[in-house]
Amino acid sequence: MDKEENILGKEKIGKLIIKFGVPCVISLLVNSLYNMVDQIFIGWGVGYLGNGATNIVFPIVMIALAFSLMIGDGSSAYLSLRLGEKKEDEAAKGVGNGIISVSIVSILLCLGTLIFLPQLLSVFGCTDALRPYATNYGRIIAMGLPFMMIGTSLNSVIRADGSPKYSMFSMVSGAILNTILDPILIFVFNMGVEGAAIATIFSQFITFILNVVYIRKFKSTKLDRQAFKLKGAIVRKISTLGISSFITQMSFVFVVTVENNLFAKYGVESKFGPEIPITVLGIVMKINQILNSIIIGVTSGAQPIFGFNYGARQFDRVKKTLKTVLGISIVISTVAFILFQTIPDKLISLFGSGDELYMEFACISFRTFLLLCICNGVQIPSGIFFQAIGKSSKSAILSLSRQILFLIPSMFIFSSIYGVTGILYAGPVADAVAFVLATGLLIYEVKNLNKKADKSETLIDDTSTDNKLTKHIVITVSREYGSGGRYIGRLIADILGIKLYDKDFVEKLSKETGLSEEYIEKNEERRRILDLLNNGYYAGLNNADELFIKEKELVEEVADKESCVIIGRCADFILKDRENVVKVFVYSDMEDKIKRATEIYEMDKAKAQKEIKRIDKQRANHYKYYTERDWGDKSNYDICINSDTVGVEKSAEMICEIIREKEKILA
Repeated sequence: MDKEENILGKEKIGKLIIKFGVPCVISLLVNSLYNMVDQIFIGWGVGYLGNGATNIVFPIVMIALAFSLMIGDGSSAYLSLRLGEKKEDEAAKGVGNGIISVSIVSILLCLGTLIFLPQLLSVFGCTDALRPYATNYGRIIAMGLPFMMIGTSLNSVIRADGSPKYSMFSMVSGAILNTILDPILIFVFNMGVEGAAIATIFSQFITFILNVVYIRKFKSTKLDRQAFKLKGAIVRKISTLGISSFITQMSFVFVVTVENNLFAKYGVESKFGPEIPITVLGIVMKINQILNSIIIGVTSGAQPIFGFNYGARQFDRVKKTLKTVLGISIVISTVAFILFQTIPDKLISLFGSGDELYMEFACISFRTFLLLCICNGVQIPSGIFFQAIGKSSKSAILSLSRQILFLIPSMFIFSSIYGVTGILYAGPVADAVAFVLATGLLIYEVKNLNKKADKSETLIDDTSTDNKLTKHIVITVSREYGSGGRYIGRLIADILGIKLYDKDFVEKLSKETGLSEEYIEKNEERRRILDLLNNGYYAGLNNADELFIKEKELVEEVADKESCVIIGRCADFILKDRENVVKVFVYSDMEDKIKRATEIYEMDKAKAQKEIKRIDKQRANHYKYYTERDWGDKSNYDICINSDTVGVEKSAEMICEIIREKEKILA
């Protein structure tokens, strides 16, 4: 850890970006090219109608991918969380339940797609000319969904188990096989779109087999029969952990569905018809995804550099890293812009030939829809940058803003005015608005980078350590906001002459996680809805999950070491199985809490009441999420006390008397 911290904090930024970014770029490029291989060979072997059919079926694949990533990423996060809690059996159950869940969902999706394929194709904008190709292609793809979904989910879990190279190997093996089989089945055996579909599912089957074989080689935990017994609570937890991946993928499904249906509607009124626009823009978006994959890979590789130096308050390195990443991304997007504007005919020709109208619309699409693709060089890195420094709300907004908030409404508005070409105008409009939003947030953040974090309300630990206890006892204090619980914890530590742990956690967590003290103080013991969305660009633990794992480790470390008082941080749950722990919950009436808030924090009464309810709800949600218990349930605690019944000082004294009685029992 120390070695890597030195690297992140001292090594040249350029070298660090190469070290961490190149593997990310390769992984994302392989995935993007995997999706394009079919279309290249179909375009040459079948024609643009075959490619149009694959674009119609593509949303079905994306829906399957959304579920498989939700379960896979959720299982990998569950694995990491439980391993962090040293619960290997629970970690194994998370992996096992994830495998069973994705197996069930994949079979249901396979059957549902086969049964309702005609209806689904209509929903996704299929025209009469495309329907025969889409039906033949979609039916075979549907039969391979279980292989694709299980293999994809296992890829996420294998990475979390500490074997990213194996995960890459299985994925690359499938991609290579697909590239080999496509021309053989399409050109040698003249199987058309059916051949491309068969090549795809054979390739997915290879990845599936390789990943299933890995199950017996798990390093972090042992997967026995018990791990594969389905449990509703675990499945719900996995789904919650992976929901961000699901939402991100489904946003693409929504965009493609709207786009196809608008082309089907307005295409009949244009000289291009509906089939050419559906085919061309699908190809254009996939080519643009290669550009995005490189930018995402570079920025994702820079994430640990951002995070560590932000947490270490080395803001010059944060700004230098951001400047370097933006420079690389803008160069990449500029090169792409030049290619899209100067040789669009050459780019579309990679996917087969077409008539004059086909080539005309392709050139218009590249030059119009991707007119402001340079903006991707700022918008995409911004979202990942905010994720890295713990600004989950801004990250979530930037991750989905272009697609959901800007692109789709623009498509509806401009298509109603300009028809088919109006859909193309929506691209640069969405890019421009997303760029303005991202730039504004970036400028504001950079201006504040050098400002010192505001002083925390957390008490500075200056308690004495003249231990008056004869036994090793740990006191955990959970408290409602405004109840005086934190001050009571301080008084208990003073009376007993033991250590108070509060501010210490923030400092240690900042060093170990790379998150700033400001972020930790504002976000620990709280969980927001937008935290579910802040993994939109890449899989893995989000900052909130990493923070909880590290806090748990520190709580256990100090509880092992000495008698102490620990404020909040789910310590009562973390230490629940220890006999030498006294768990305290401090609460108060709303009027008393409002009075304390107005006196100490100088709030007006209305604001105080609103703030109390907000923070207590966040604490309850955080506690429920990680413990699956109710924060306010009195049965979780040994002592529950209304701090204003006898006052905070007397409350502390009463708690200390009970603790001394606890000493006698331990003796």
